[in-house]
Amino acid sequence: MPEAKKKDALGWMEWLRGWLYVIYEMLFQRILASHLQDPLPLPPVNDLTCIVTGSTSGIGREIARQLAESGAHVVMAVRNTKAAQELIQKWQEEWSGRGLPLNIEVMELDLLSLDSVARFAEAWNARLGPLHVLVNNAGIFSIGEPQRFSKDGYEEHMQVNHLAPALLSVLLLPSLIRGSPSRIVNLNSVMHYVGFVDTEDMNVVSGKRKYTSLLGYSSSKLAQVMFSSLLQKRLPAEAGINVLCVSPGIVHTNVARDLSRVVQAAYHLIPYFIFSPQEGARSTLFSATDPQIPEYCELLKADDWPVCAFISQECRPTNASEEAHNIETSHKVWEKTLEMTGMPSDAVERFLEGEEVKCRYGAQQE
Repeated sequence: MPEAKKKDALGWMEWLRGWLYVIYEMLFQRILASHLQDPLPLPPVNDLTCIVTGSTSGIGREIARQLAESGAHVVMAVRNTKAAQELIQKWQEEWSGRGLPLNIEVMELDLLSLDSVARFAEAWNARLGPLHVLVNNAGIFSIGEPQRFSKDGYEEHMQVNHLAPALLSVLLLPSLIRGSPSRIVNLNSVMHYVGFVDTEDMNVVSGKRKYTSLLGYSSSKLAQVMFSSLLQKRLPAEAGINVLCVSPGIVHTNVARDLSRVVQAAYHLIPYFIFSPQEGARSTLFSATDPQIPEYCELLKADDWPVCAFISQECRPTNASEEAHNIETSHKVWEKTLEMTGMPSDAVERFLEGEEVKCRYGAQQE
């Protein structure tokens, strides 16, 4: 079979379809999700231990609060631990008299530092307790901002939205195995439909493509879907861990802070279309707690479907973008991600065998 020509960007039809999907989602998300209650009622979660990244604001804050109020043990994995402690105090006071105190704690995690990610995973795994749900919620979209790099040398969107959550997911496998059946829920975005990943230029520095914050964001979200799909494939059914991506819809969060005044004004004119953080949290809470999710994930795997489960903002299964089905690129994203995060290529298999896996980052490397 002749080798396919290397793809340098989305075809214009794919690009157009992607944008039409994004616009459709924005205009109709509220109608499409009108069958959902707000807040979403959750099944019993008293036995669950859940880690929620980036849980001091926006959707993450709602996810952490609602899981805790439903009885889960929640770990707020955040950069600003003081803000998280203050939130917990506030929540405990509001909850007072309604039941047992909320079982919620704070651990420091900075996704702009892969060292911080590795240290967090080491500290959590050292407890030798189970982890039932990892919610990779934290993300950035620095709209209109110039290109920035983390101290690890990676473009910030790619690191915060993809590399750091990928590293965290793999390093926490020992705890997720102990918590089986468990799940990894990655907050994704409809913007991955207009994303394209050039695996030879993950930092967008070659000059082949002009960097924009939209390009940085959409490609990082597509990389996350691709990596998640292969992680789901590499986890055998007996491991009892499922990986899925979820769209919260278009949500009014702190992203608006970075918008220009004109766009901010427009953003405030259309509150009808845009979800509140509580509404935006529903699809993730559903994905984290619904008892039928594992069955659905395993069904896709049994059918040899190339992409992991993708849950829409209306809490229904949907299909990831056309480009997310590009198996060749997905494999390259997988290899490149493990390489960039300092993991051996067989890290997942070794964790499943119960072996210790060394990563380039974290305390063990001091």
